[in-house]
Parts: sequence; structure tokens; C-alpha cells
Amino acid sequence: MSAVIDQHPARRRRWLKPVIVFLLIAVPAVYLYISAMQSRGGGSINNQQQAAATGLEEGWPSRLQRRIYEVTVPPYAENVAHFETNTWKSSSLYLQFTTTREKFERWLNDVGADPAKLEDGDITIDDDEASKVGWKFPEGHHWAGTVREQDRPKPSLEITANLDNPDFPQVYVVSTTTP
Repeated sequence: MSAVIDQHPARRRRWLKPVIVFLLIAVPAVYLYISAMQSRGGGSINNQQQAAATGLEEGWPSRLQRRIYEVTVPPYAENVAHFETNTWKSSSLYLQFTTTREKFERWLNDVGADPAKLEDGDITIDDDEASKVGWKFPEGHHWAGTVREQDRPKPSLEITANLDNPDFPQVYVVSTTTP
């Protein structure tokens, strides 16, 4: 009777080995198939257009983004919004905020841009960059700008400020890093 009892567990386990082998093959295969289908159109123009259509995201960039792009946001800044783009050639963080004159000058020093080099009438962000997030820099406003250049892979900053109300400048920044 004991010989009969020992044979039953062996019979029940016969199916276990083929099931395990099947799962070891099928699960990674399904994962690879799903990954391939998701990434198939990963670099398409439609995806880039969809990302650009979302525009600026309200709020501060993450700490990681601020560290990578070497930008900060002054304390108690208002109308803070950001947008990040990534390509094989470069990555950029678009940032906008409104702050006080004193905090703007302190911020310029903090990001390594000399406040004395802020040029009246200079719009440092070109139309192609501005159009990615819907920024417009029309004539008839008091614009001032400066650029902080750095060696690769450190980011370069293009800073443009609307000084129509010099006590509360509206600041626009594009920080671009290139590997």
C-alpha cells in the first residue's frame, strides 16, 4: 500500500515540469513582444507633436530636473511652469516664472549668469524654441536677455525677461544640455 501512495505524487508532478518550462519561455516572449510594439513608433513625429501639444506643465520642475539643467526657481515665485524635451542630440528644460526684481538678480547670480550682462532689448530664446511651448516675444515690450554658456555636458542657459513691470519681471529660461 505504501508503494501506491508514493506513485500518486509522481503522477501529479508530471505536468508541473512542462508548465514551468512553458512559463519560462512564454512570459519573456510576451514581454518582449509588448515592449517591441510599444517602442515601434517611439521616435515618430506624431509622438513629438503630442509631447509639444501638452505644453508647459504648471508647477516647479522636479529636483532631479533642476539639478540636471542647473536651474532653480526663486522662493515664492508665481506663474511657475516648465516643460522638458529630450532627443538623441540634446535635452532642454523650458522654465518660466514671475518674481521680484531683487529675487531675479539673486537668481541670476545663483545660476551663474551675471546680472550686469543682462542686455536690454535682447531676446535670447529663438522663435523655434519659443514655439515648442507657445511663448511669444512680441515687439513693444521691455525685453532683456543673457546667455550662460558652458562646456559640454554642462547645460547652457538662455534667459529672457519681460521687464514691463521692473518690480516683477517675467522670466523665461531654456536650459539645454548636450552629451
